[in-house]
Amino acid sequence: MAQLFMLGPETPTFYITTPIYYVNDVPHIGHAYTTLACDVLARFKRLDGYDVKFLTGTDEHGQKVEKSAQAAGIKPQAFTDQVSENFRDLANHMNFSYDDFIRTTENRHKIACAAIWQKLQAAGEIYLGSYTGWYAVRDEAFYSEGELTDGPNGDKFAPSGAEVEWVEEPSYFFRLSAWQERLIKYYQENPDFIMPKTRRNEVMSFVDGGLQDLSISRTTFKWGVPVPGDNEHIMYVWLDALTNYITGTGFPNTDAVEYTKYWPAQLHMVGKDILRFHAVYWPAFLMAAGLELPQRIFAHGWWTNEGQKISKSLGNAINPYDLVREFGLDQVRYFLLREVPFGNDGDFSNHAIIQRINGELANDYGNLAQRVLSMIAKNCSGLIPACGDLTDEDKQLLNTANALLATVRDYLDIQSFHEALEAIWSLIRAANGYVDQQAPWKLKKEAPVRMDSVLYVLAETIRHLAIISQPFIPQASSALLDQLSVPEHERNFTCLETKNTSLRVGTPLPKPTGVFPRYLKENVVN
Repeated sequence: MAQLFMLGPETPTFYITTPIYYVNDVPHIGHAYTTLACDVLARFKRLDGYDVKFLTGTDEHGQKVEKSAQAAGIKPQAFTDQVSENFRDLANHMNFSYDDFIRTTENRHKIACAAIWQKLQAAGEIYLGSYTGWYAVRDEAFYSEGELTDGPNGDKFAPSGAEVEWVEEPSYFFRLSAWQERLIKYYQENPDFIMPKTRRNEVMSFVDGGLQDLSISRTTFKWGVPVPGDNEHIMYVWLDALTNYITGTGFPNTDAVEYTKYWPAQLHMVGKDILRFHAVYWPAFLMAAGLELPQRIFAHGWWTNEGQKISKSLGNAINPYDLVREFGLDQVRYFLLREVPFGNDGDFSNHAIIQRINGELANDYGNLAQRVLSMIAKNCSGLIPACGDLTDEDKQLLNTANALLATVRDYLDIQSFHEALEAIWSLIRAANGYVDQQAPWKLKKEAPVRMDSVLYVLAETIRHLAIISQPFIPQASSALLDQLSVPEHERNFTCLETKNTSLRVGTPLPKPTGVFPRYLKENVVN
């Protein structure tokens, strides 16, 4: 997505990342949800005058990938070349405005991985030993005995449900145990480093319980980044994967313009299942390597499907392509961030999304825009009407519209998407109430000058709504701004804070068309 501002050396920056998605997975609602949250923030910050870098990509190394490639009868690189495109396709299909798509099989990333390893080694944080313990191939994670549960056939399972296997092999270790107190101190001094608060408490409890040194290399398979100076070992997939966040800024060239501009990242967005890797291992790696830490790690919840946990065995994964085909792209984007407080688990149901579409998008927002623009087309010759003296009711609505940006900005700065949307919808409901109270259809004969003022106030309110809702529902917002004849260069947030960019009296408007049709089953394209 193009920047809407001229960028200069004093332009504030905003670097946001998704986790890189493991290519052994099929893209599903969880991947779309994480990237959507990042996309909304990236779009919002661009409109707010920031120089934004939005990074996503794929994690392509590890034992699972090697096994899957063998099962498919092709080499791992060819396998990852194919399946990585599935995630790029999803990002494009969901209209995500990423700036960089990173793959861990790229040469730039292998160079970055070797560089951070050498920094850790030079700092005395790595030593060679032997690993003996439980490992889950599915999670690419090590687990202690106390974290496991026993299955009916004597098998053991990780907290994630993944089966673990006993591993004995030579391994390089990172001195994670030495960072326990320093991590706790950092969490205490930076209370917003991990959000939401419940997740922060979980991480602090885990670290306070004691940290063991971390195995960071493997010898029993070969699909990974070789350890510098010892080709018998490849890097543990999580050290490899986490490094992508600095690879994307040009590391190891820490003097590069992109690195100095964007690192440290303002936000790593992750699912709650991988919080430990991001909130414990990653900051320890960075501190040990003498690098700055990201400003925040936010762990969101999981989705269930009609009250059931999503699992391969149940075959109830939610396919984002099917959702978009059934309900519409902006409608799906809106629902996912509106339905539950971000950070909590949420339940997807057809009934819930249809209620949101018909009740909030069609009846509230869509109906407001359609009836106001239709009245302007019918009663004002399709021109932005003049605005006379303002009443207290007019001023109240316009003041609420003018205050909306600051409110939404505050909520998005703490990743409270549902509250930001509630603030937007509060203004929509107020505008609908104003229409009913002022009854401009009656004013046509009784007080045409007053009718013009009422319709101007409403059109100006819709302009605010359409500009501020762009990050959430970009297609519908763009269509509304087109119907208000708002020029492209006046669609950023500065234009909401500059009086001379208000709607200009006499501007001709195109014929109004609805932007949020009601959901009717017979209208679904199969």
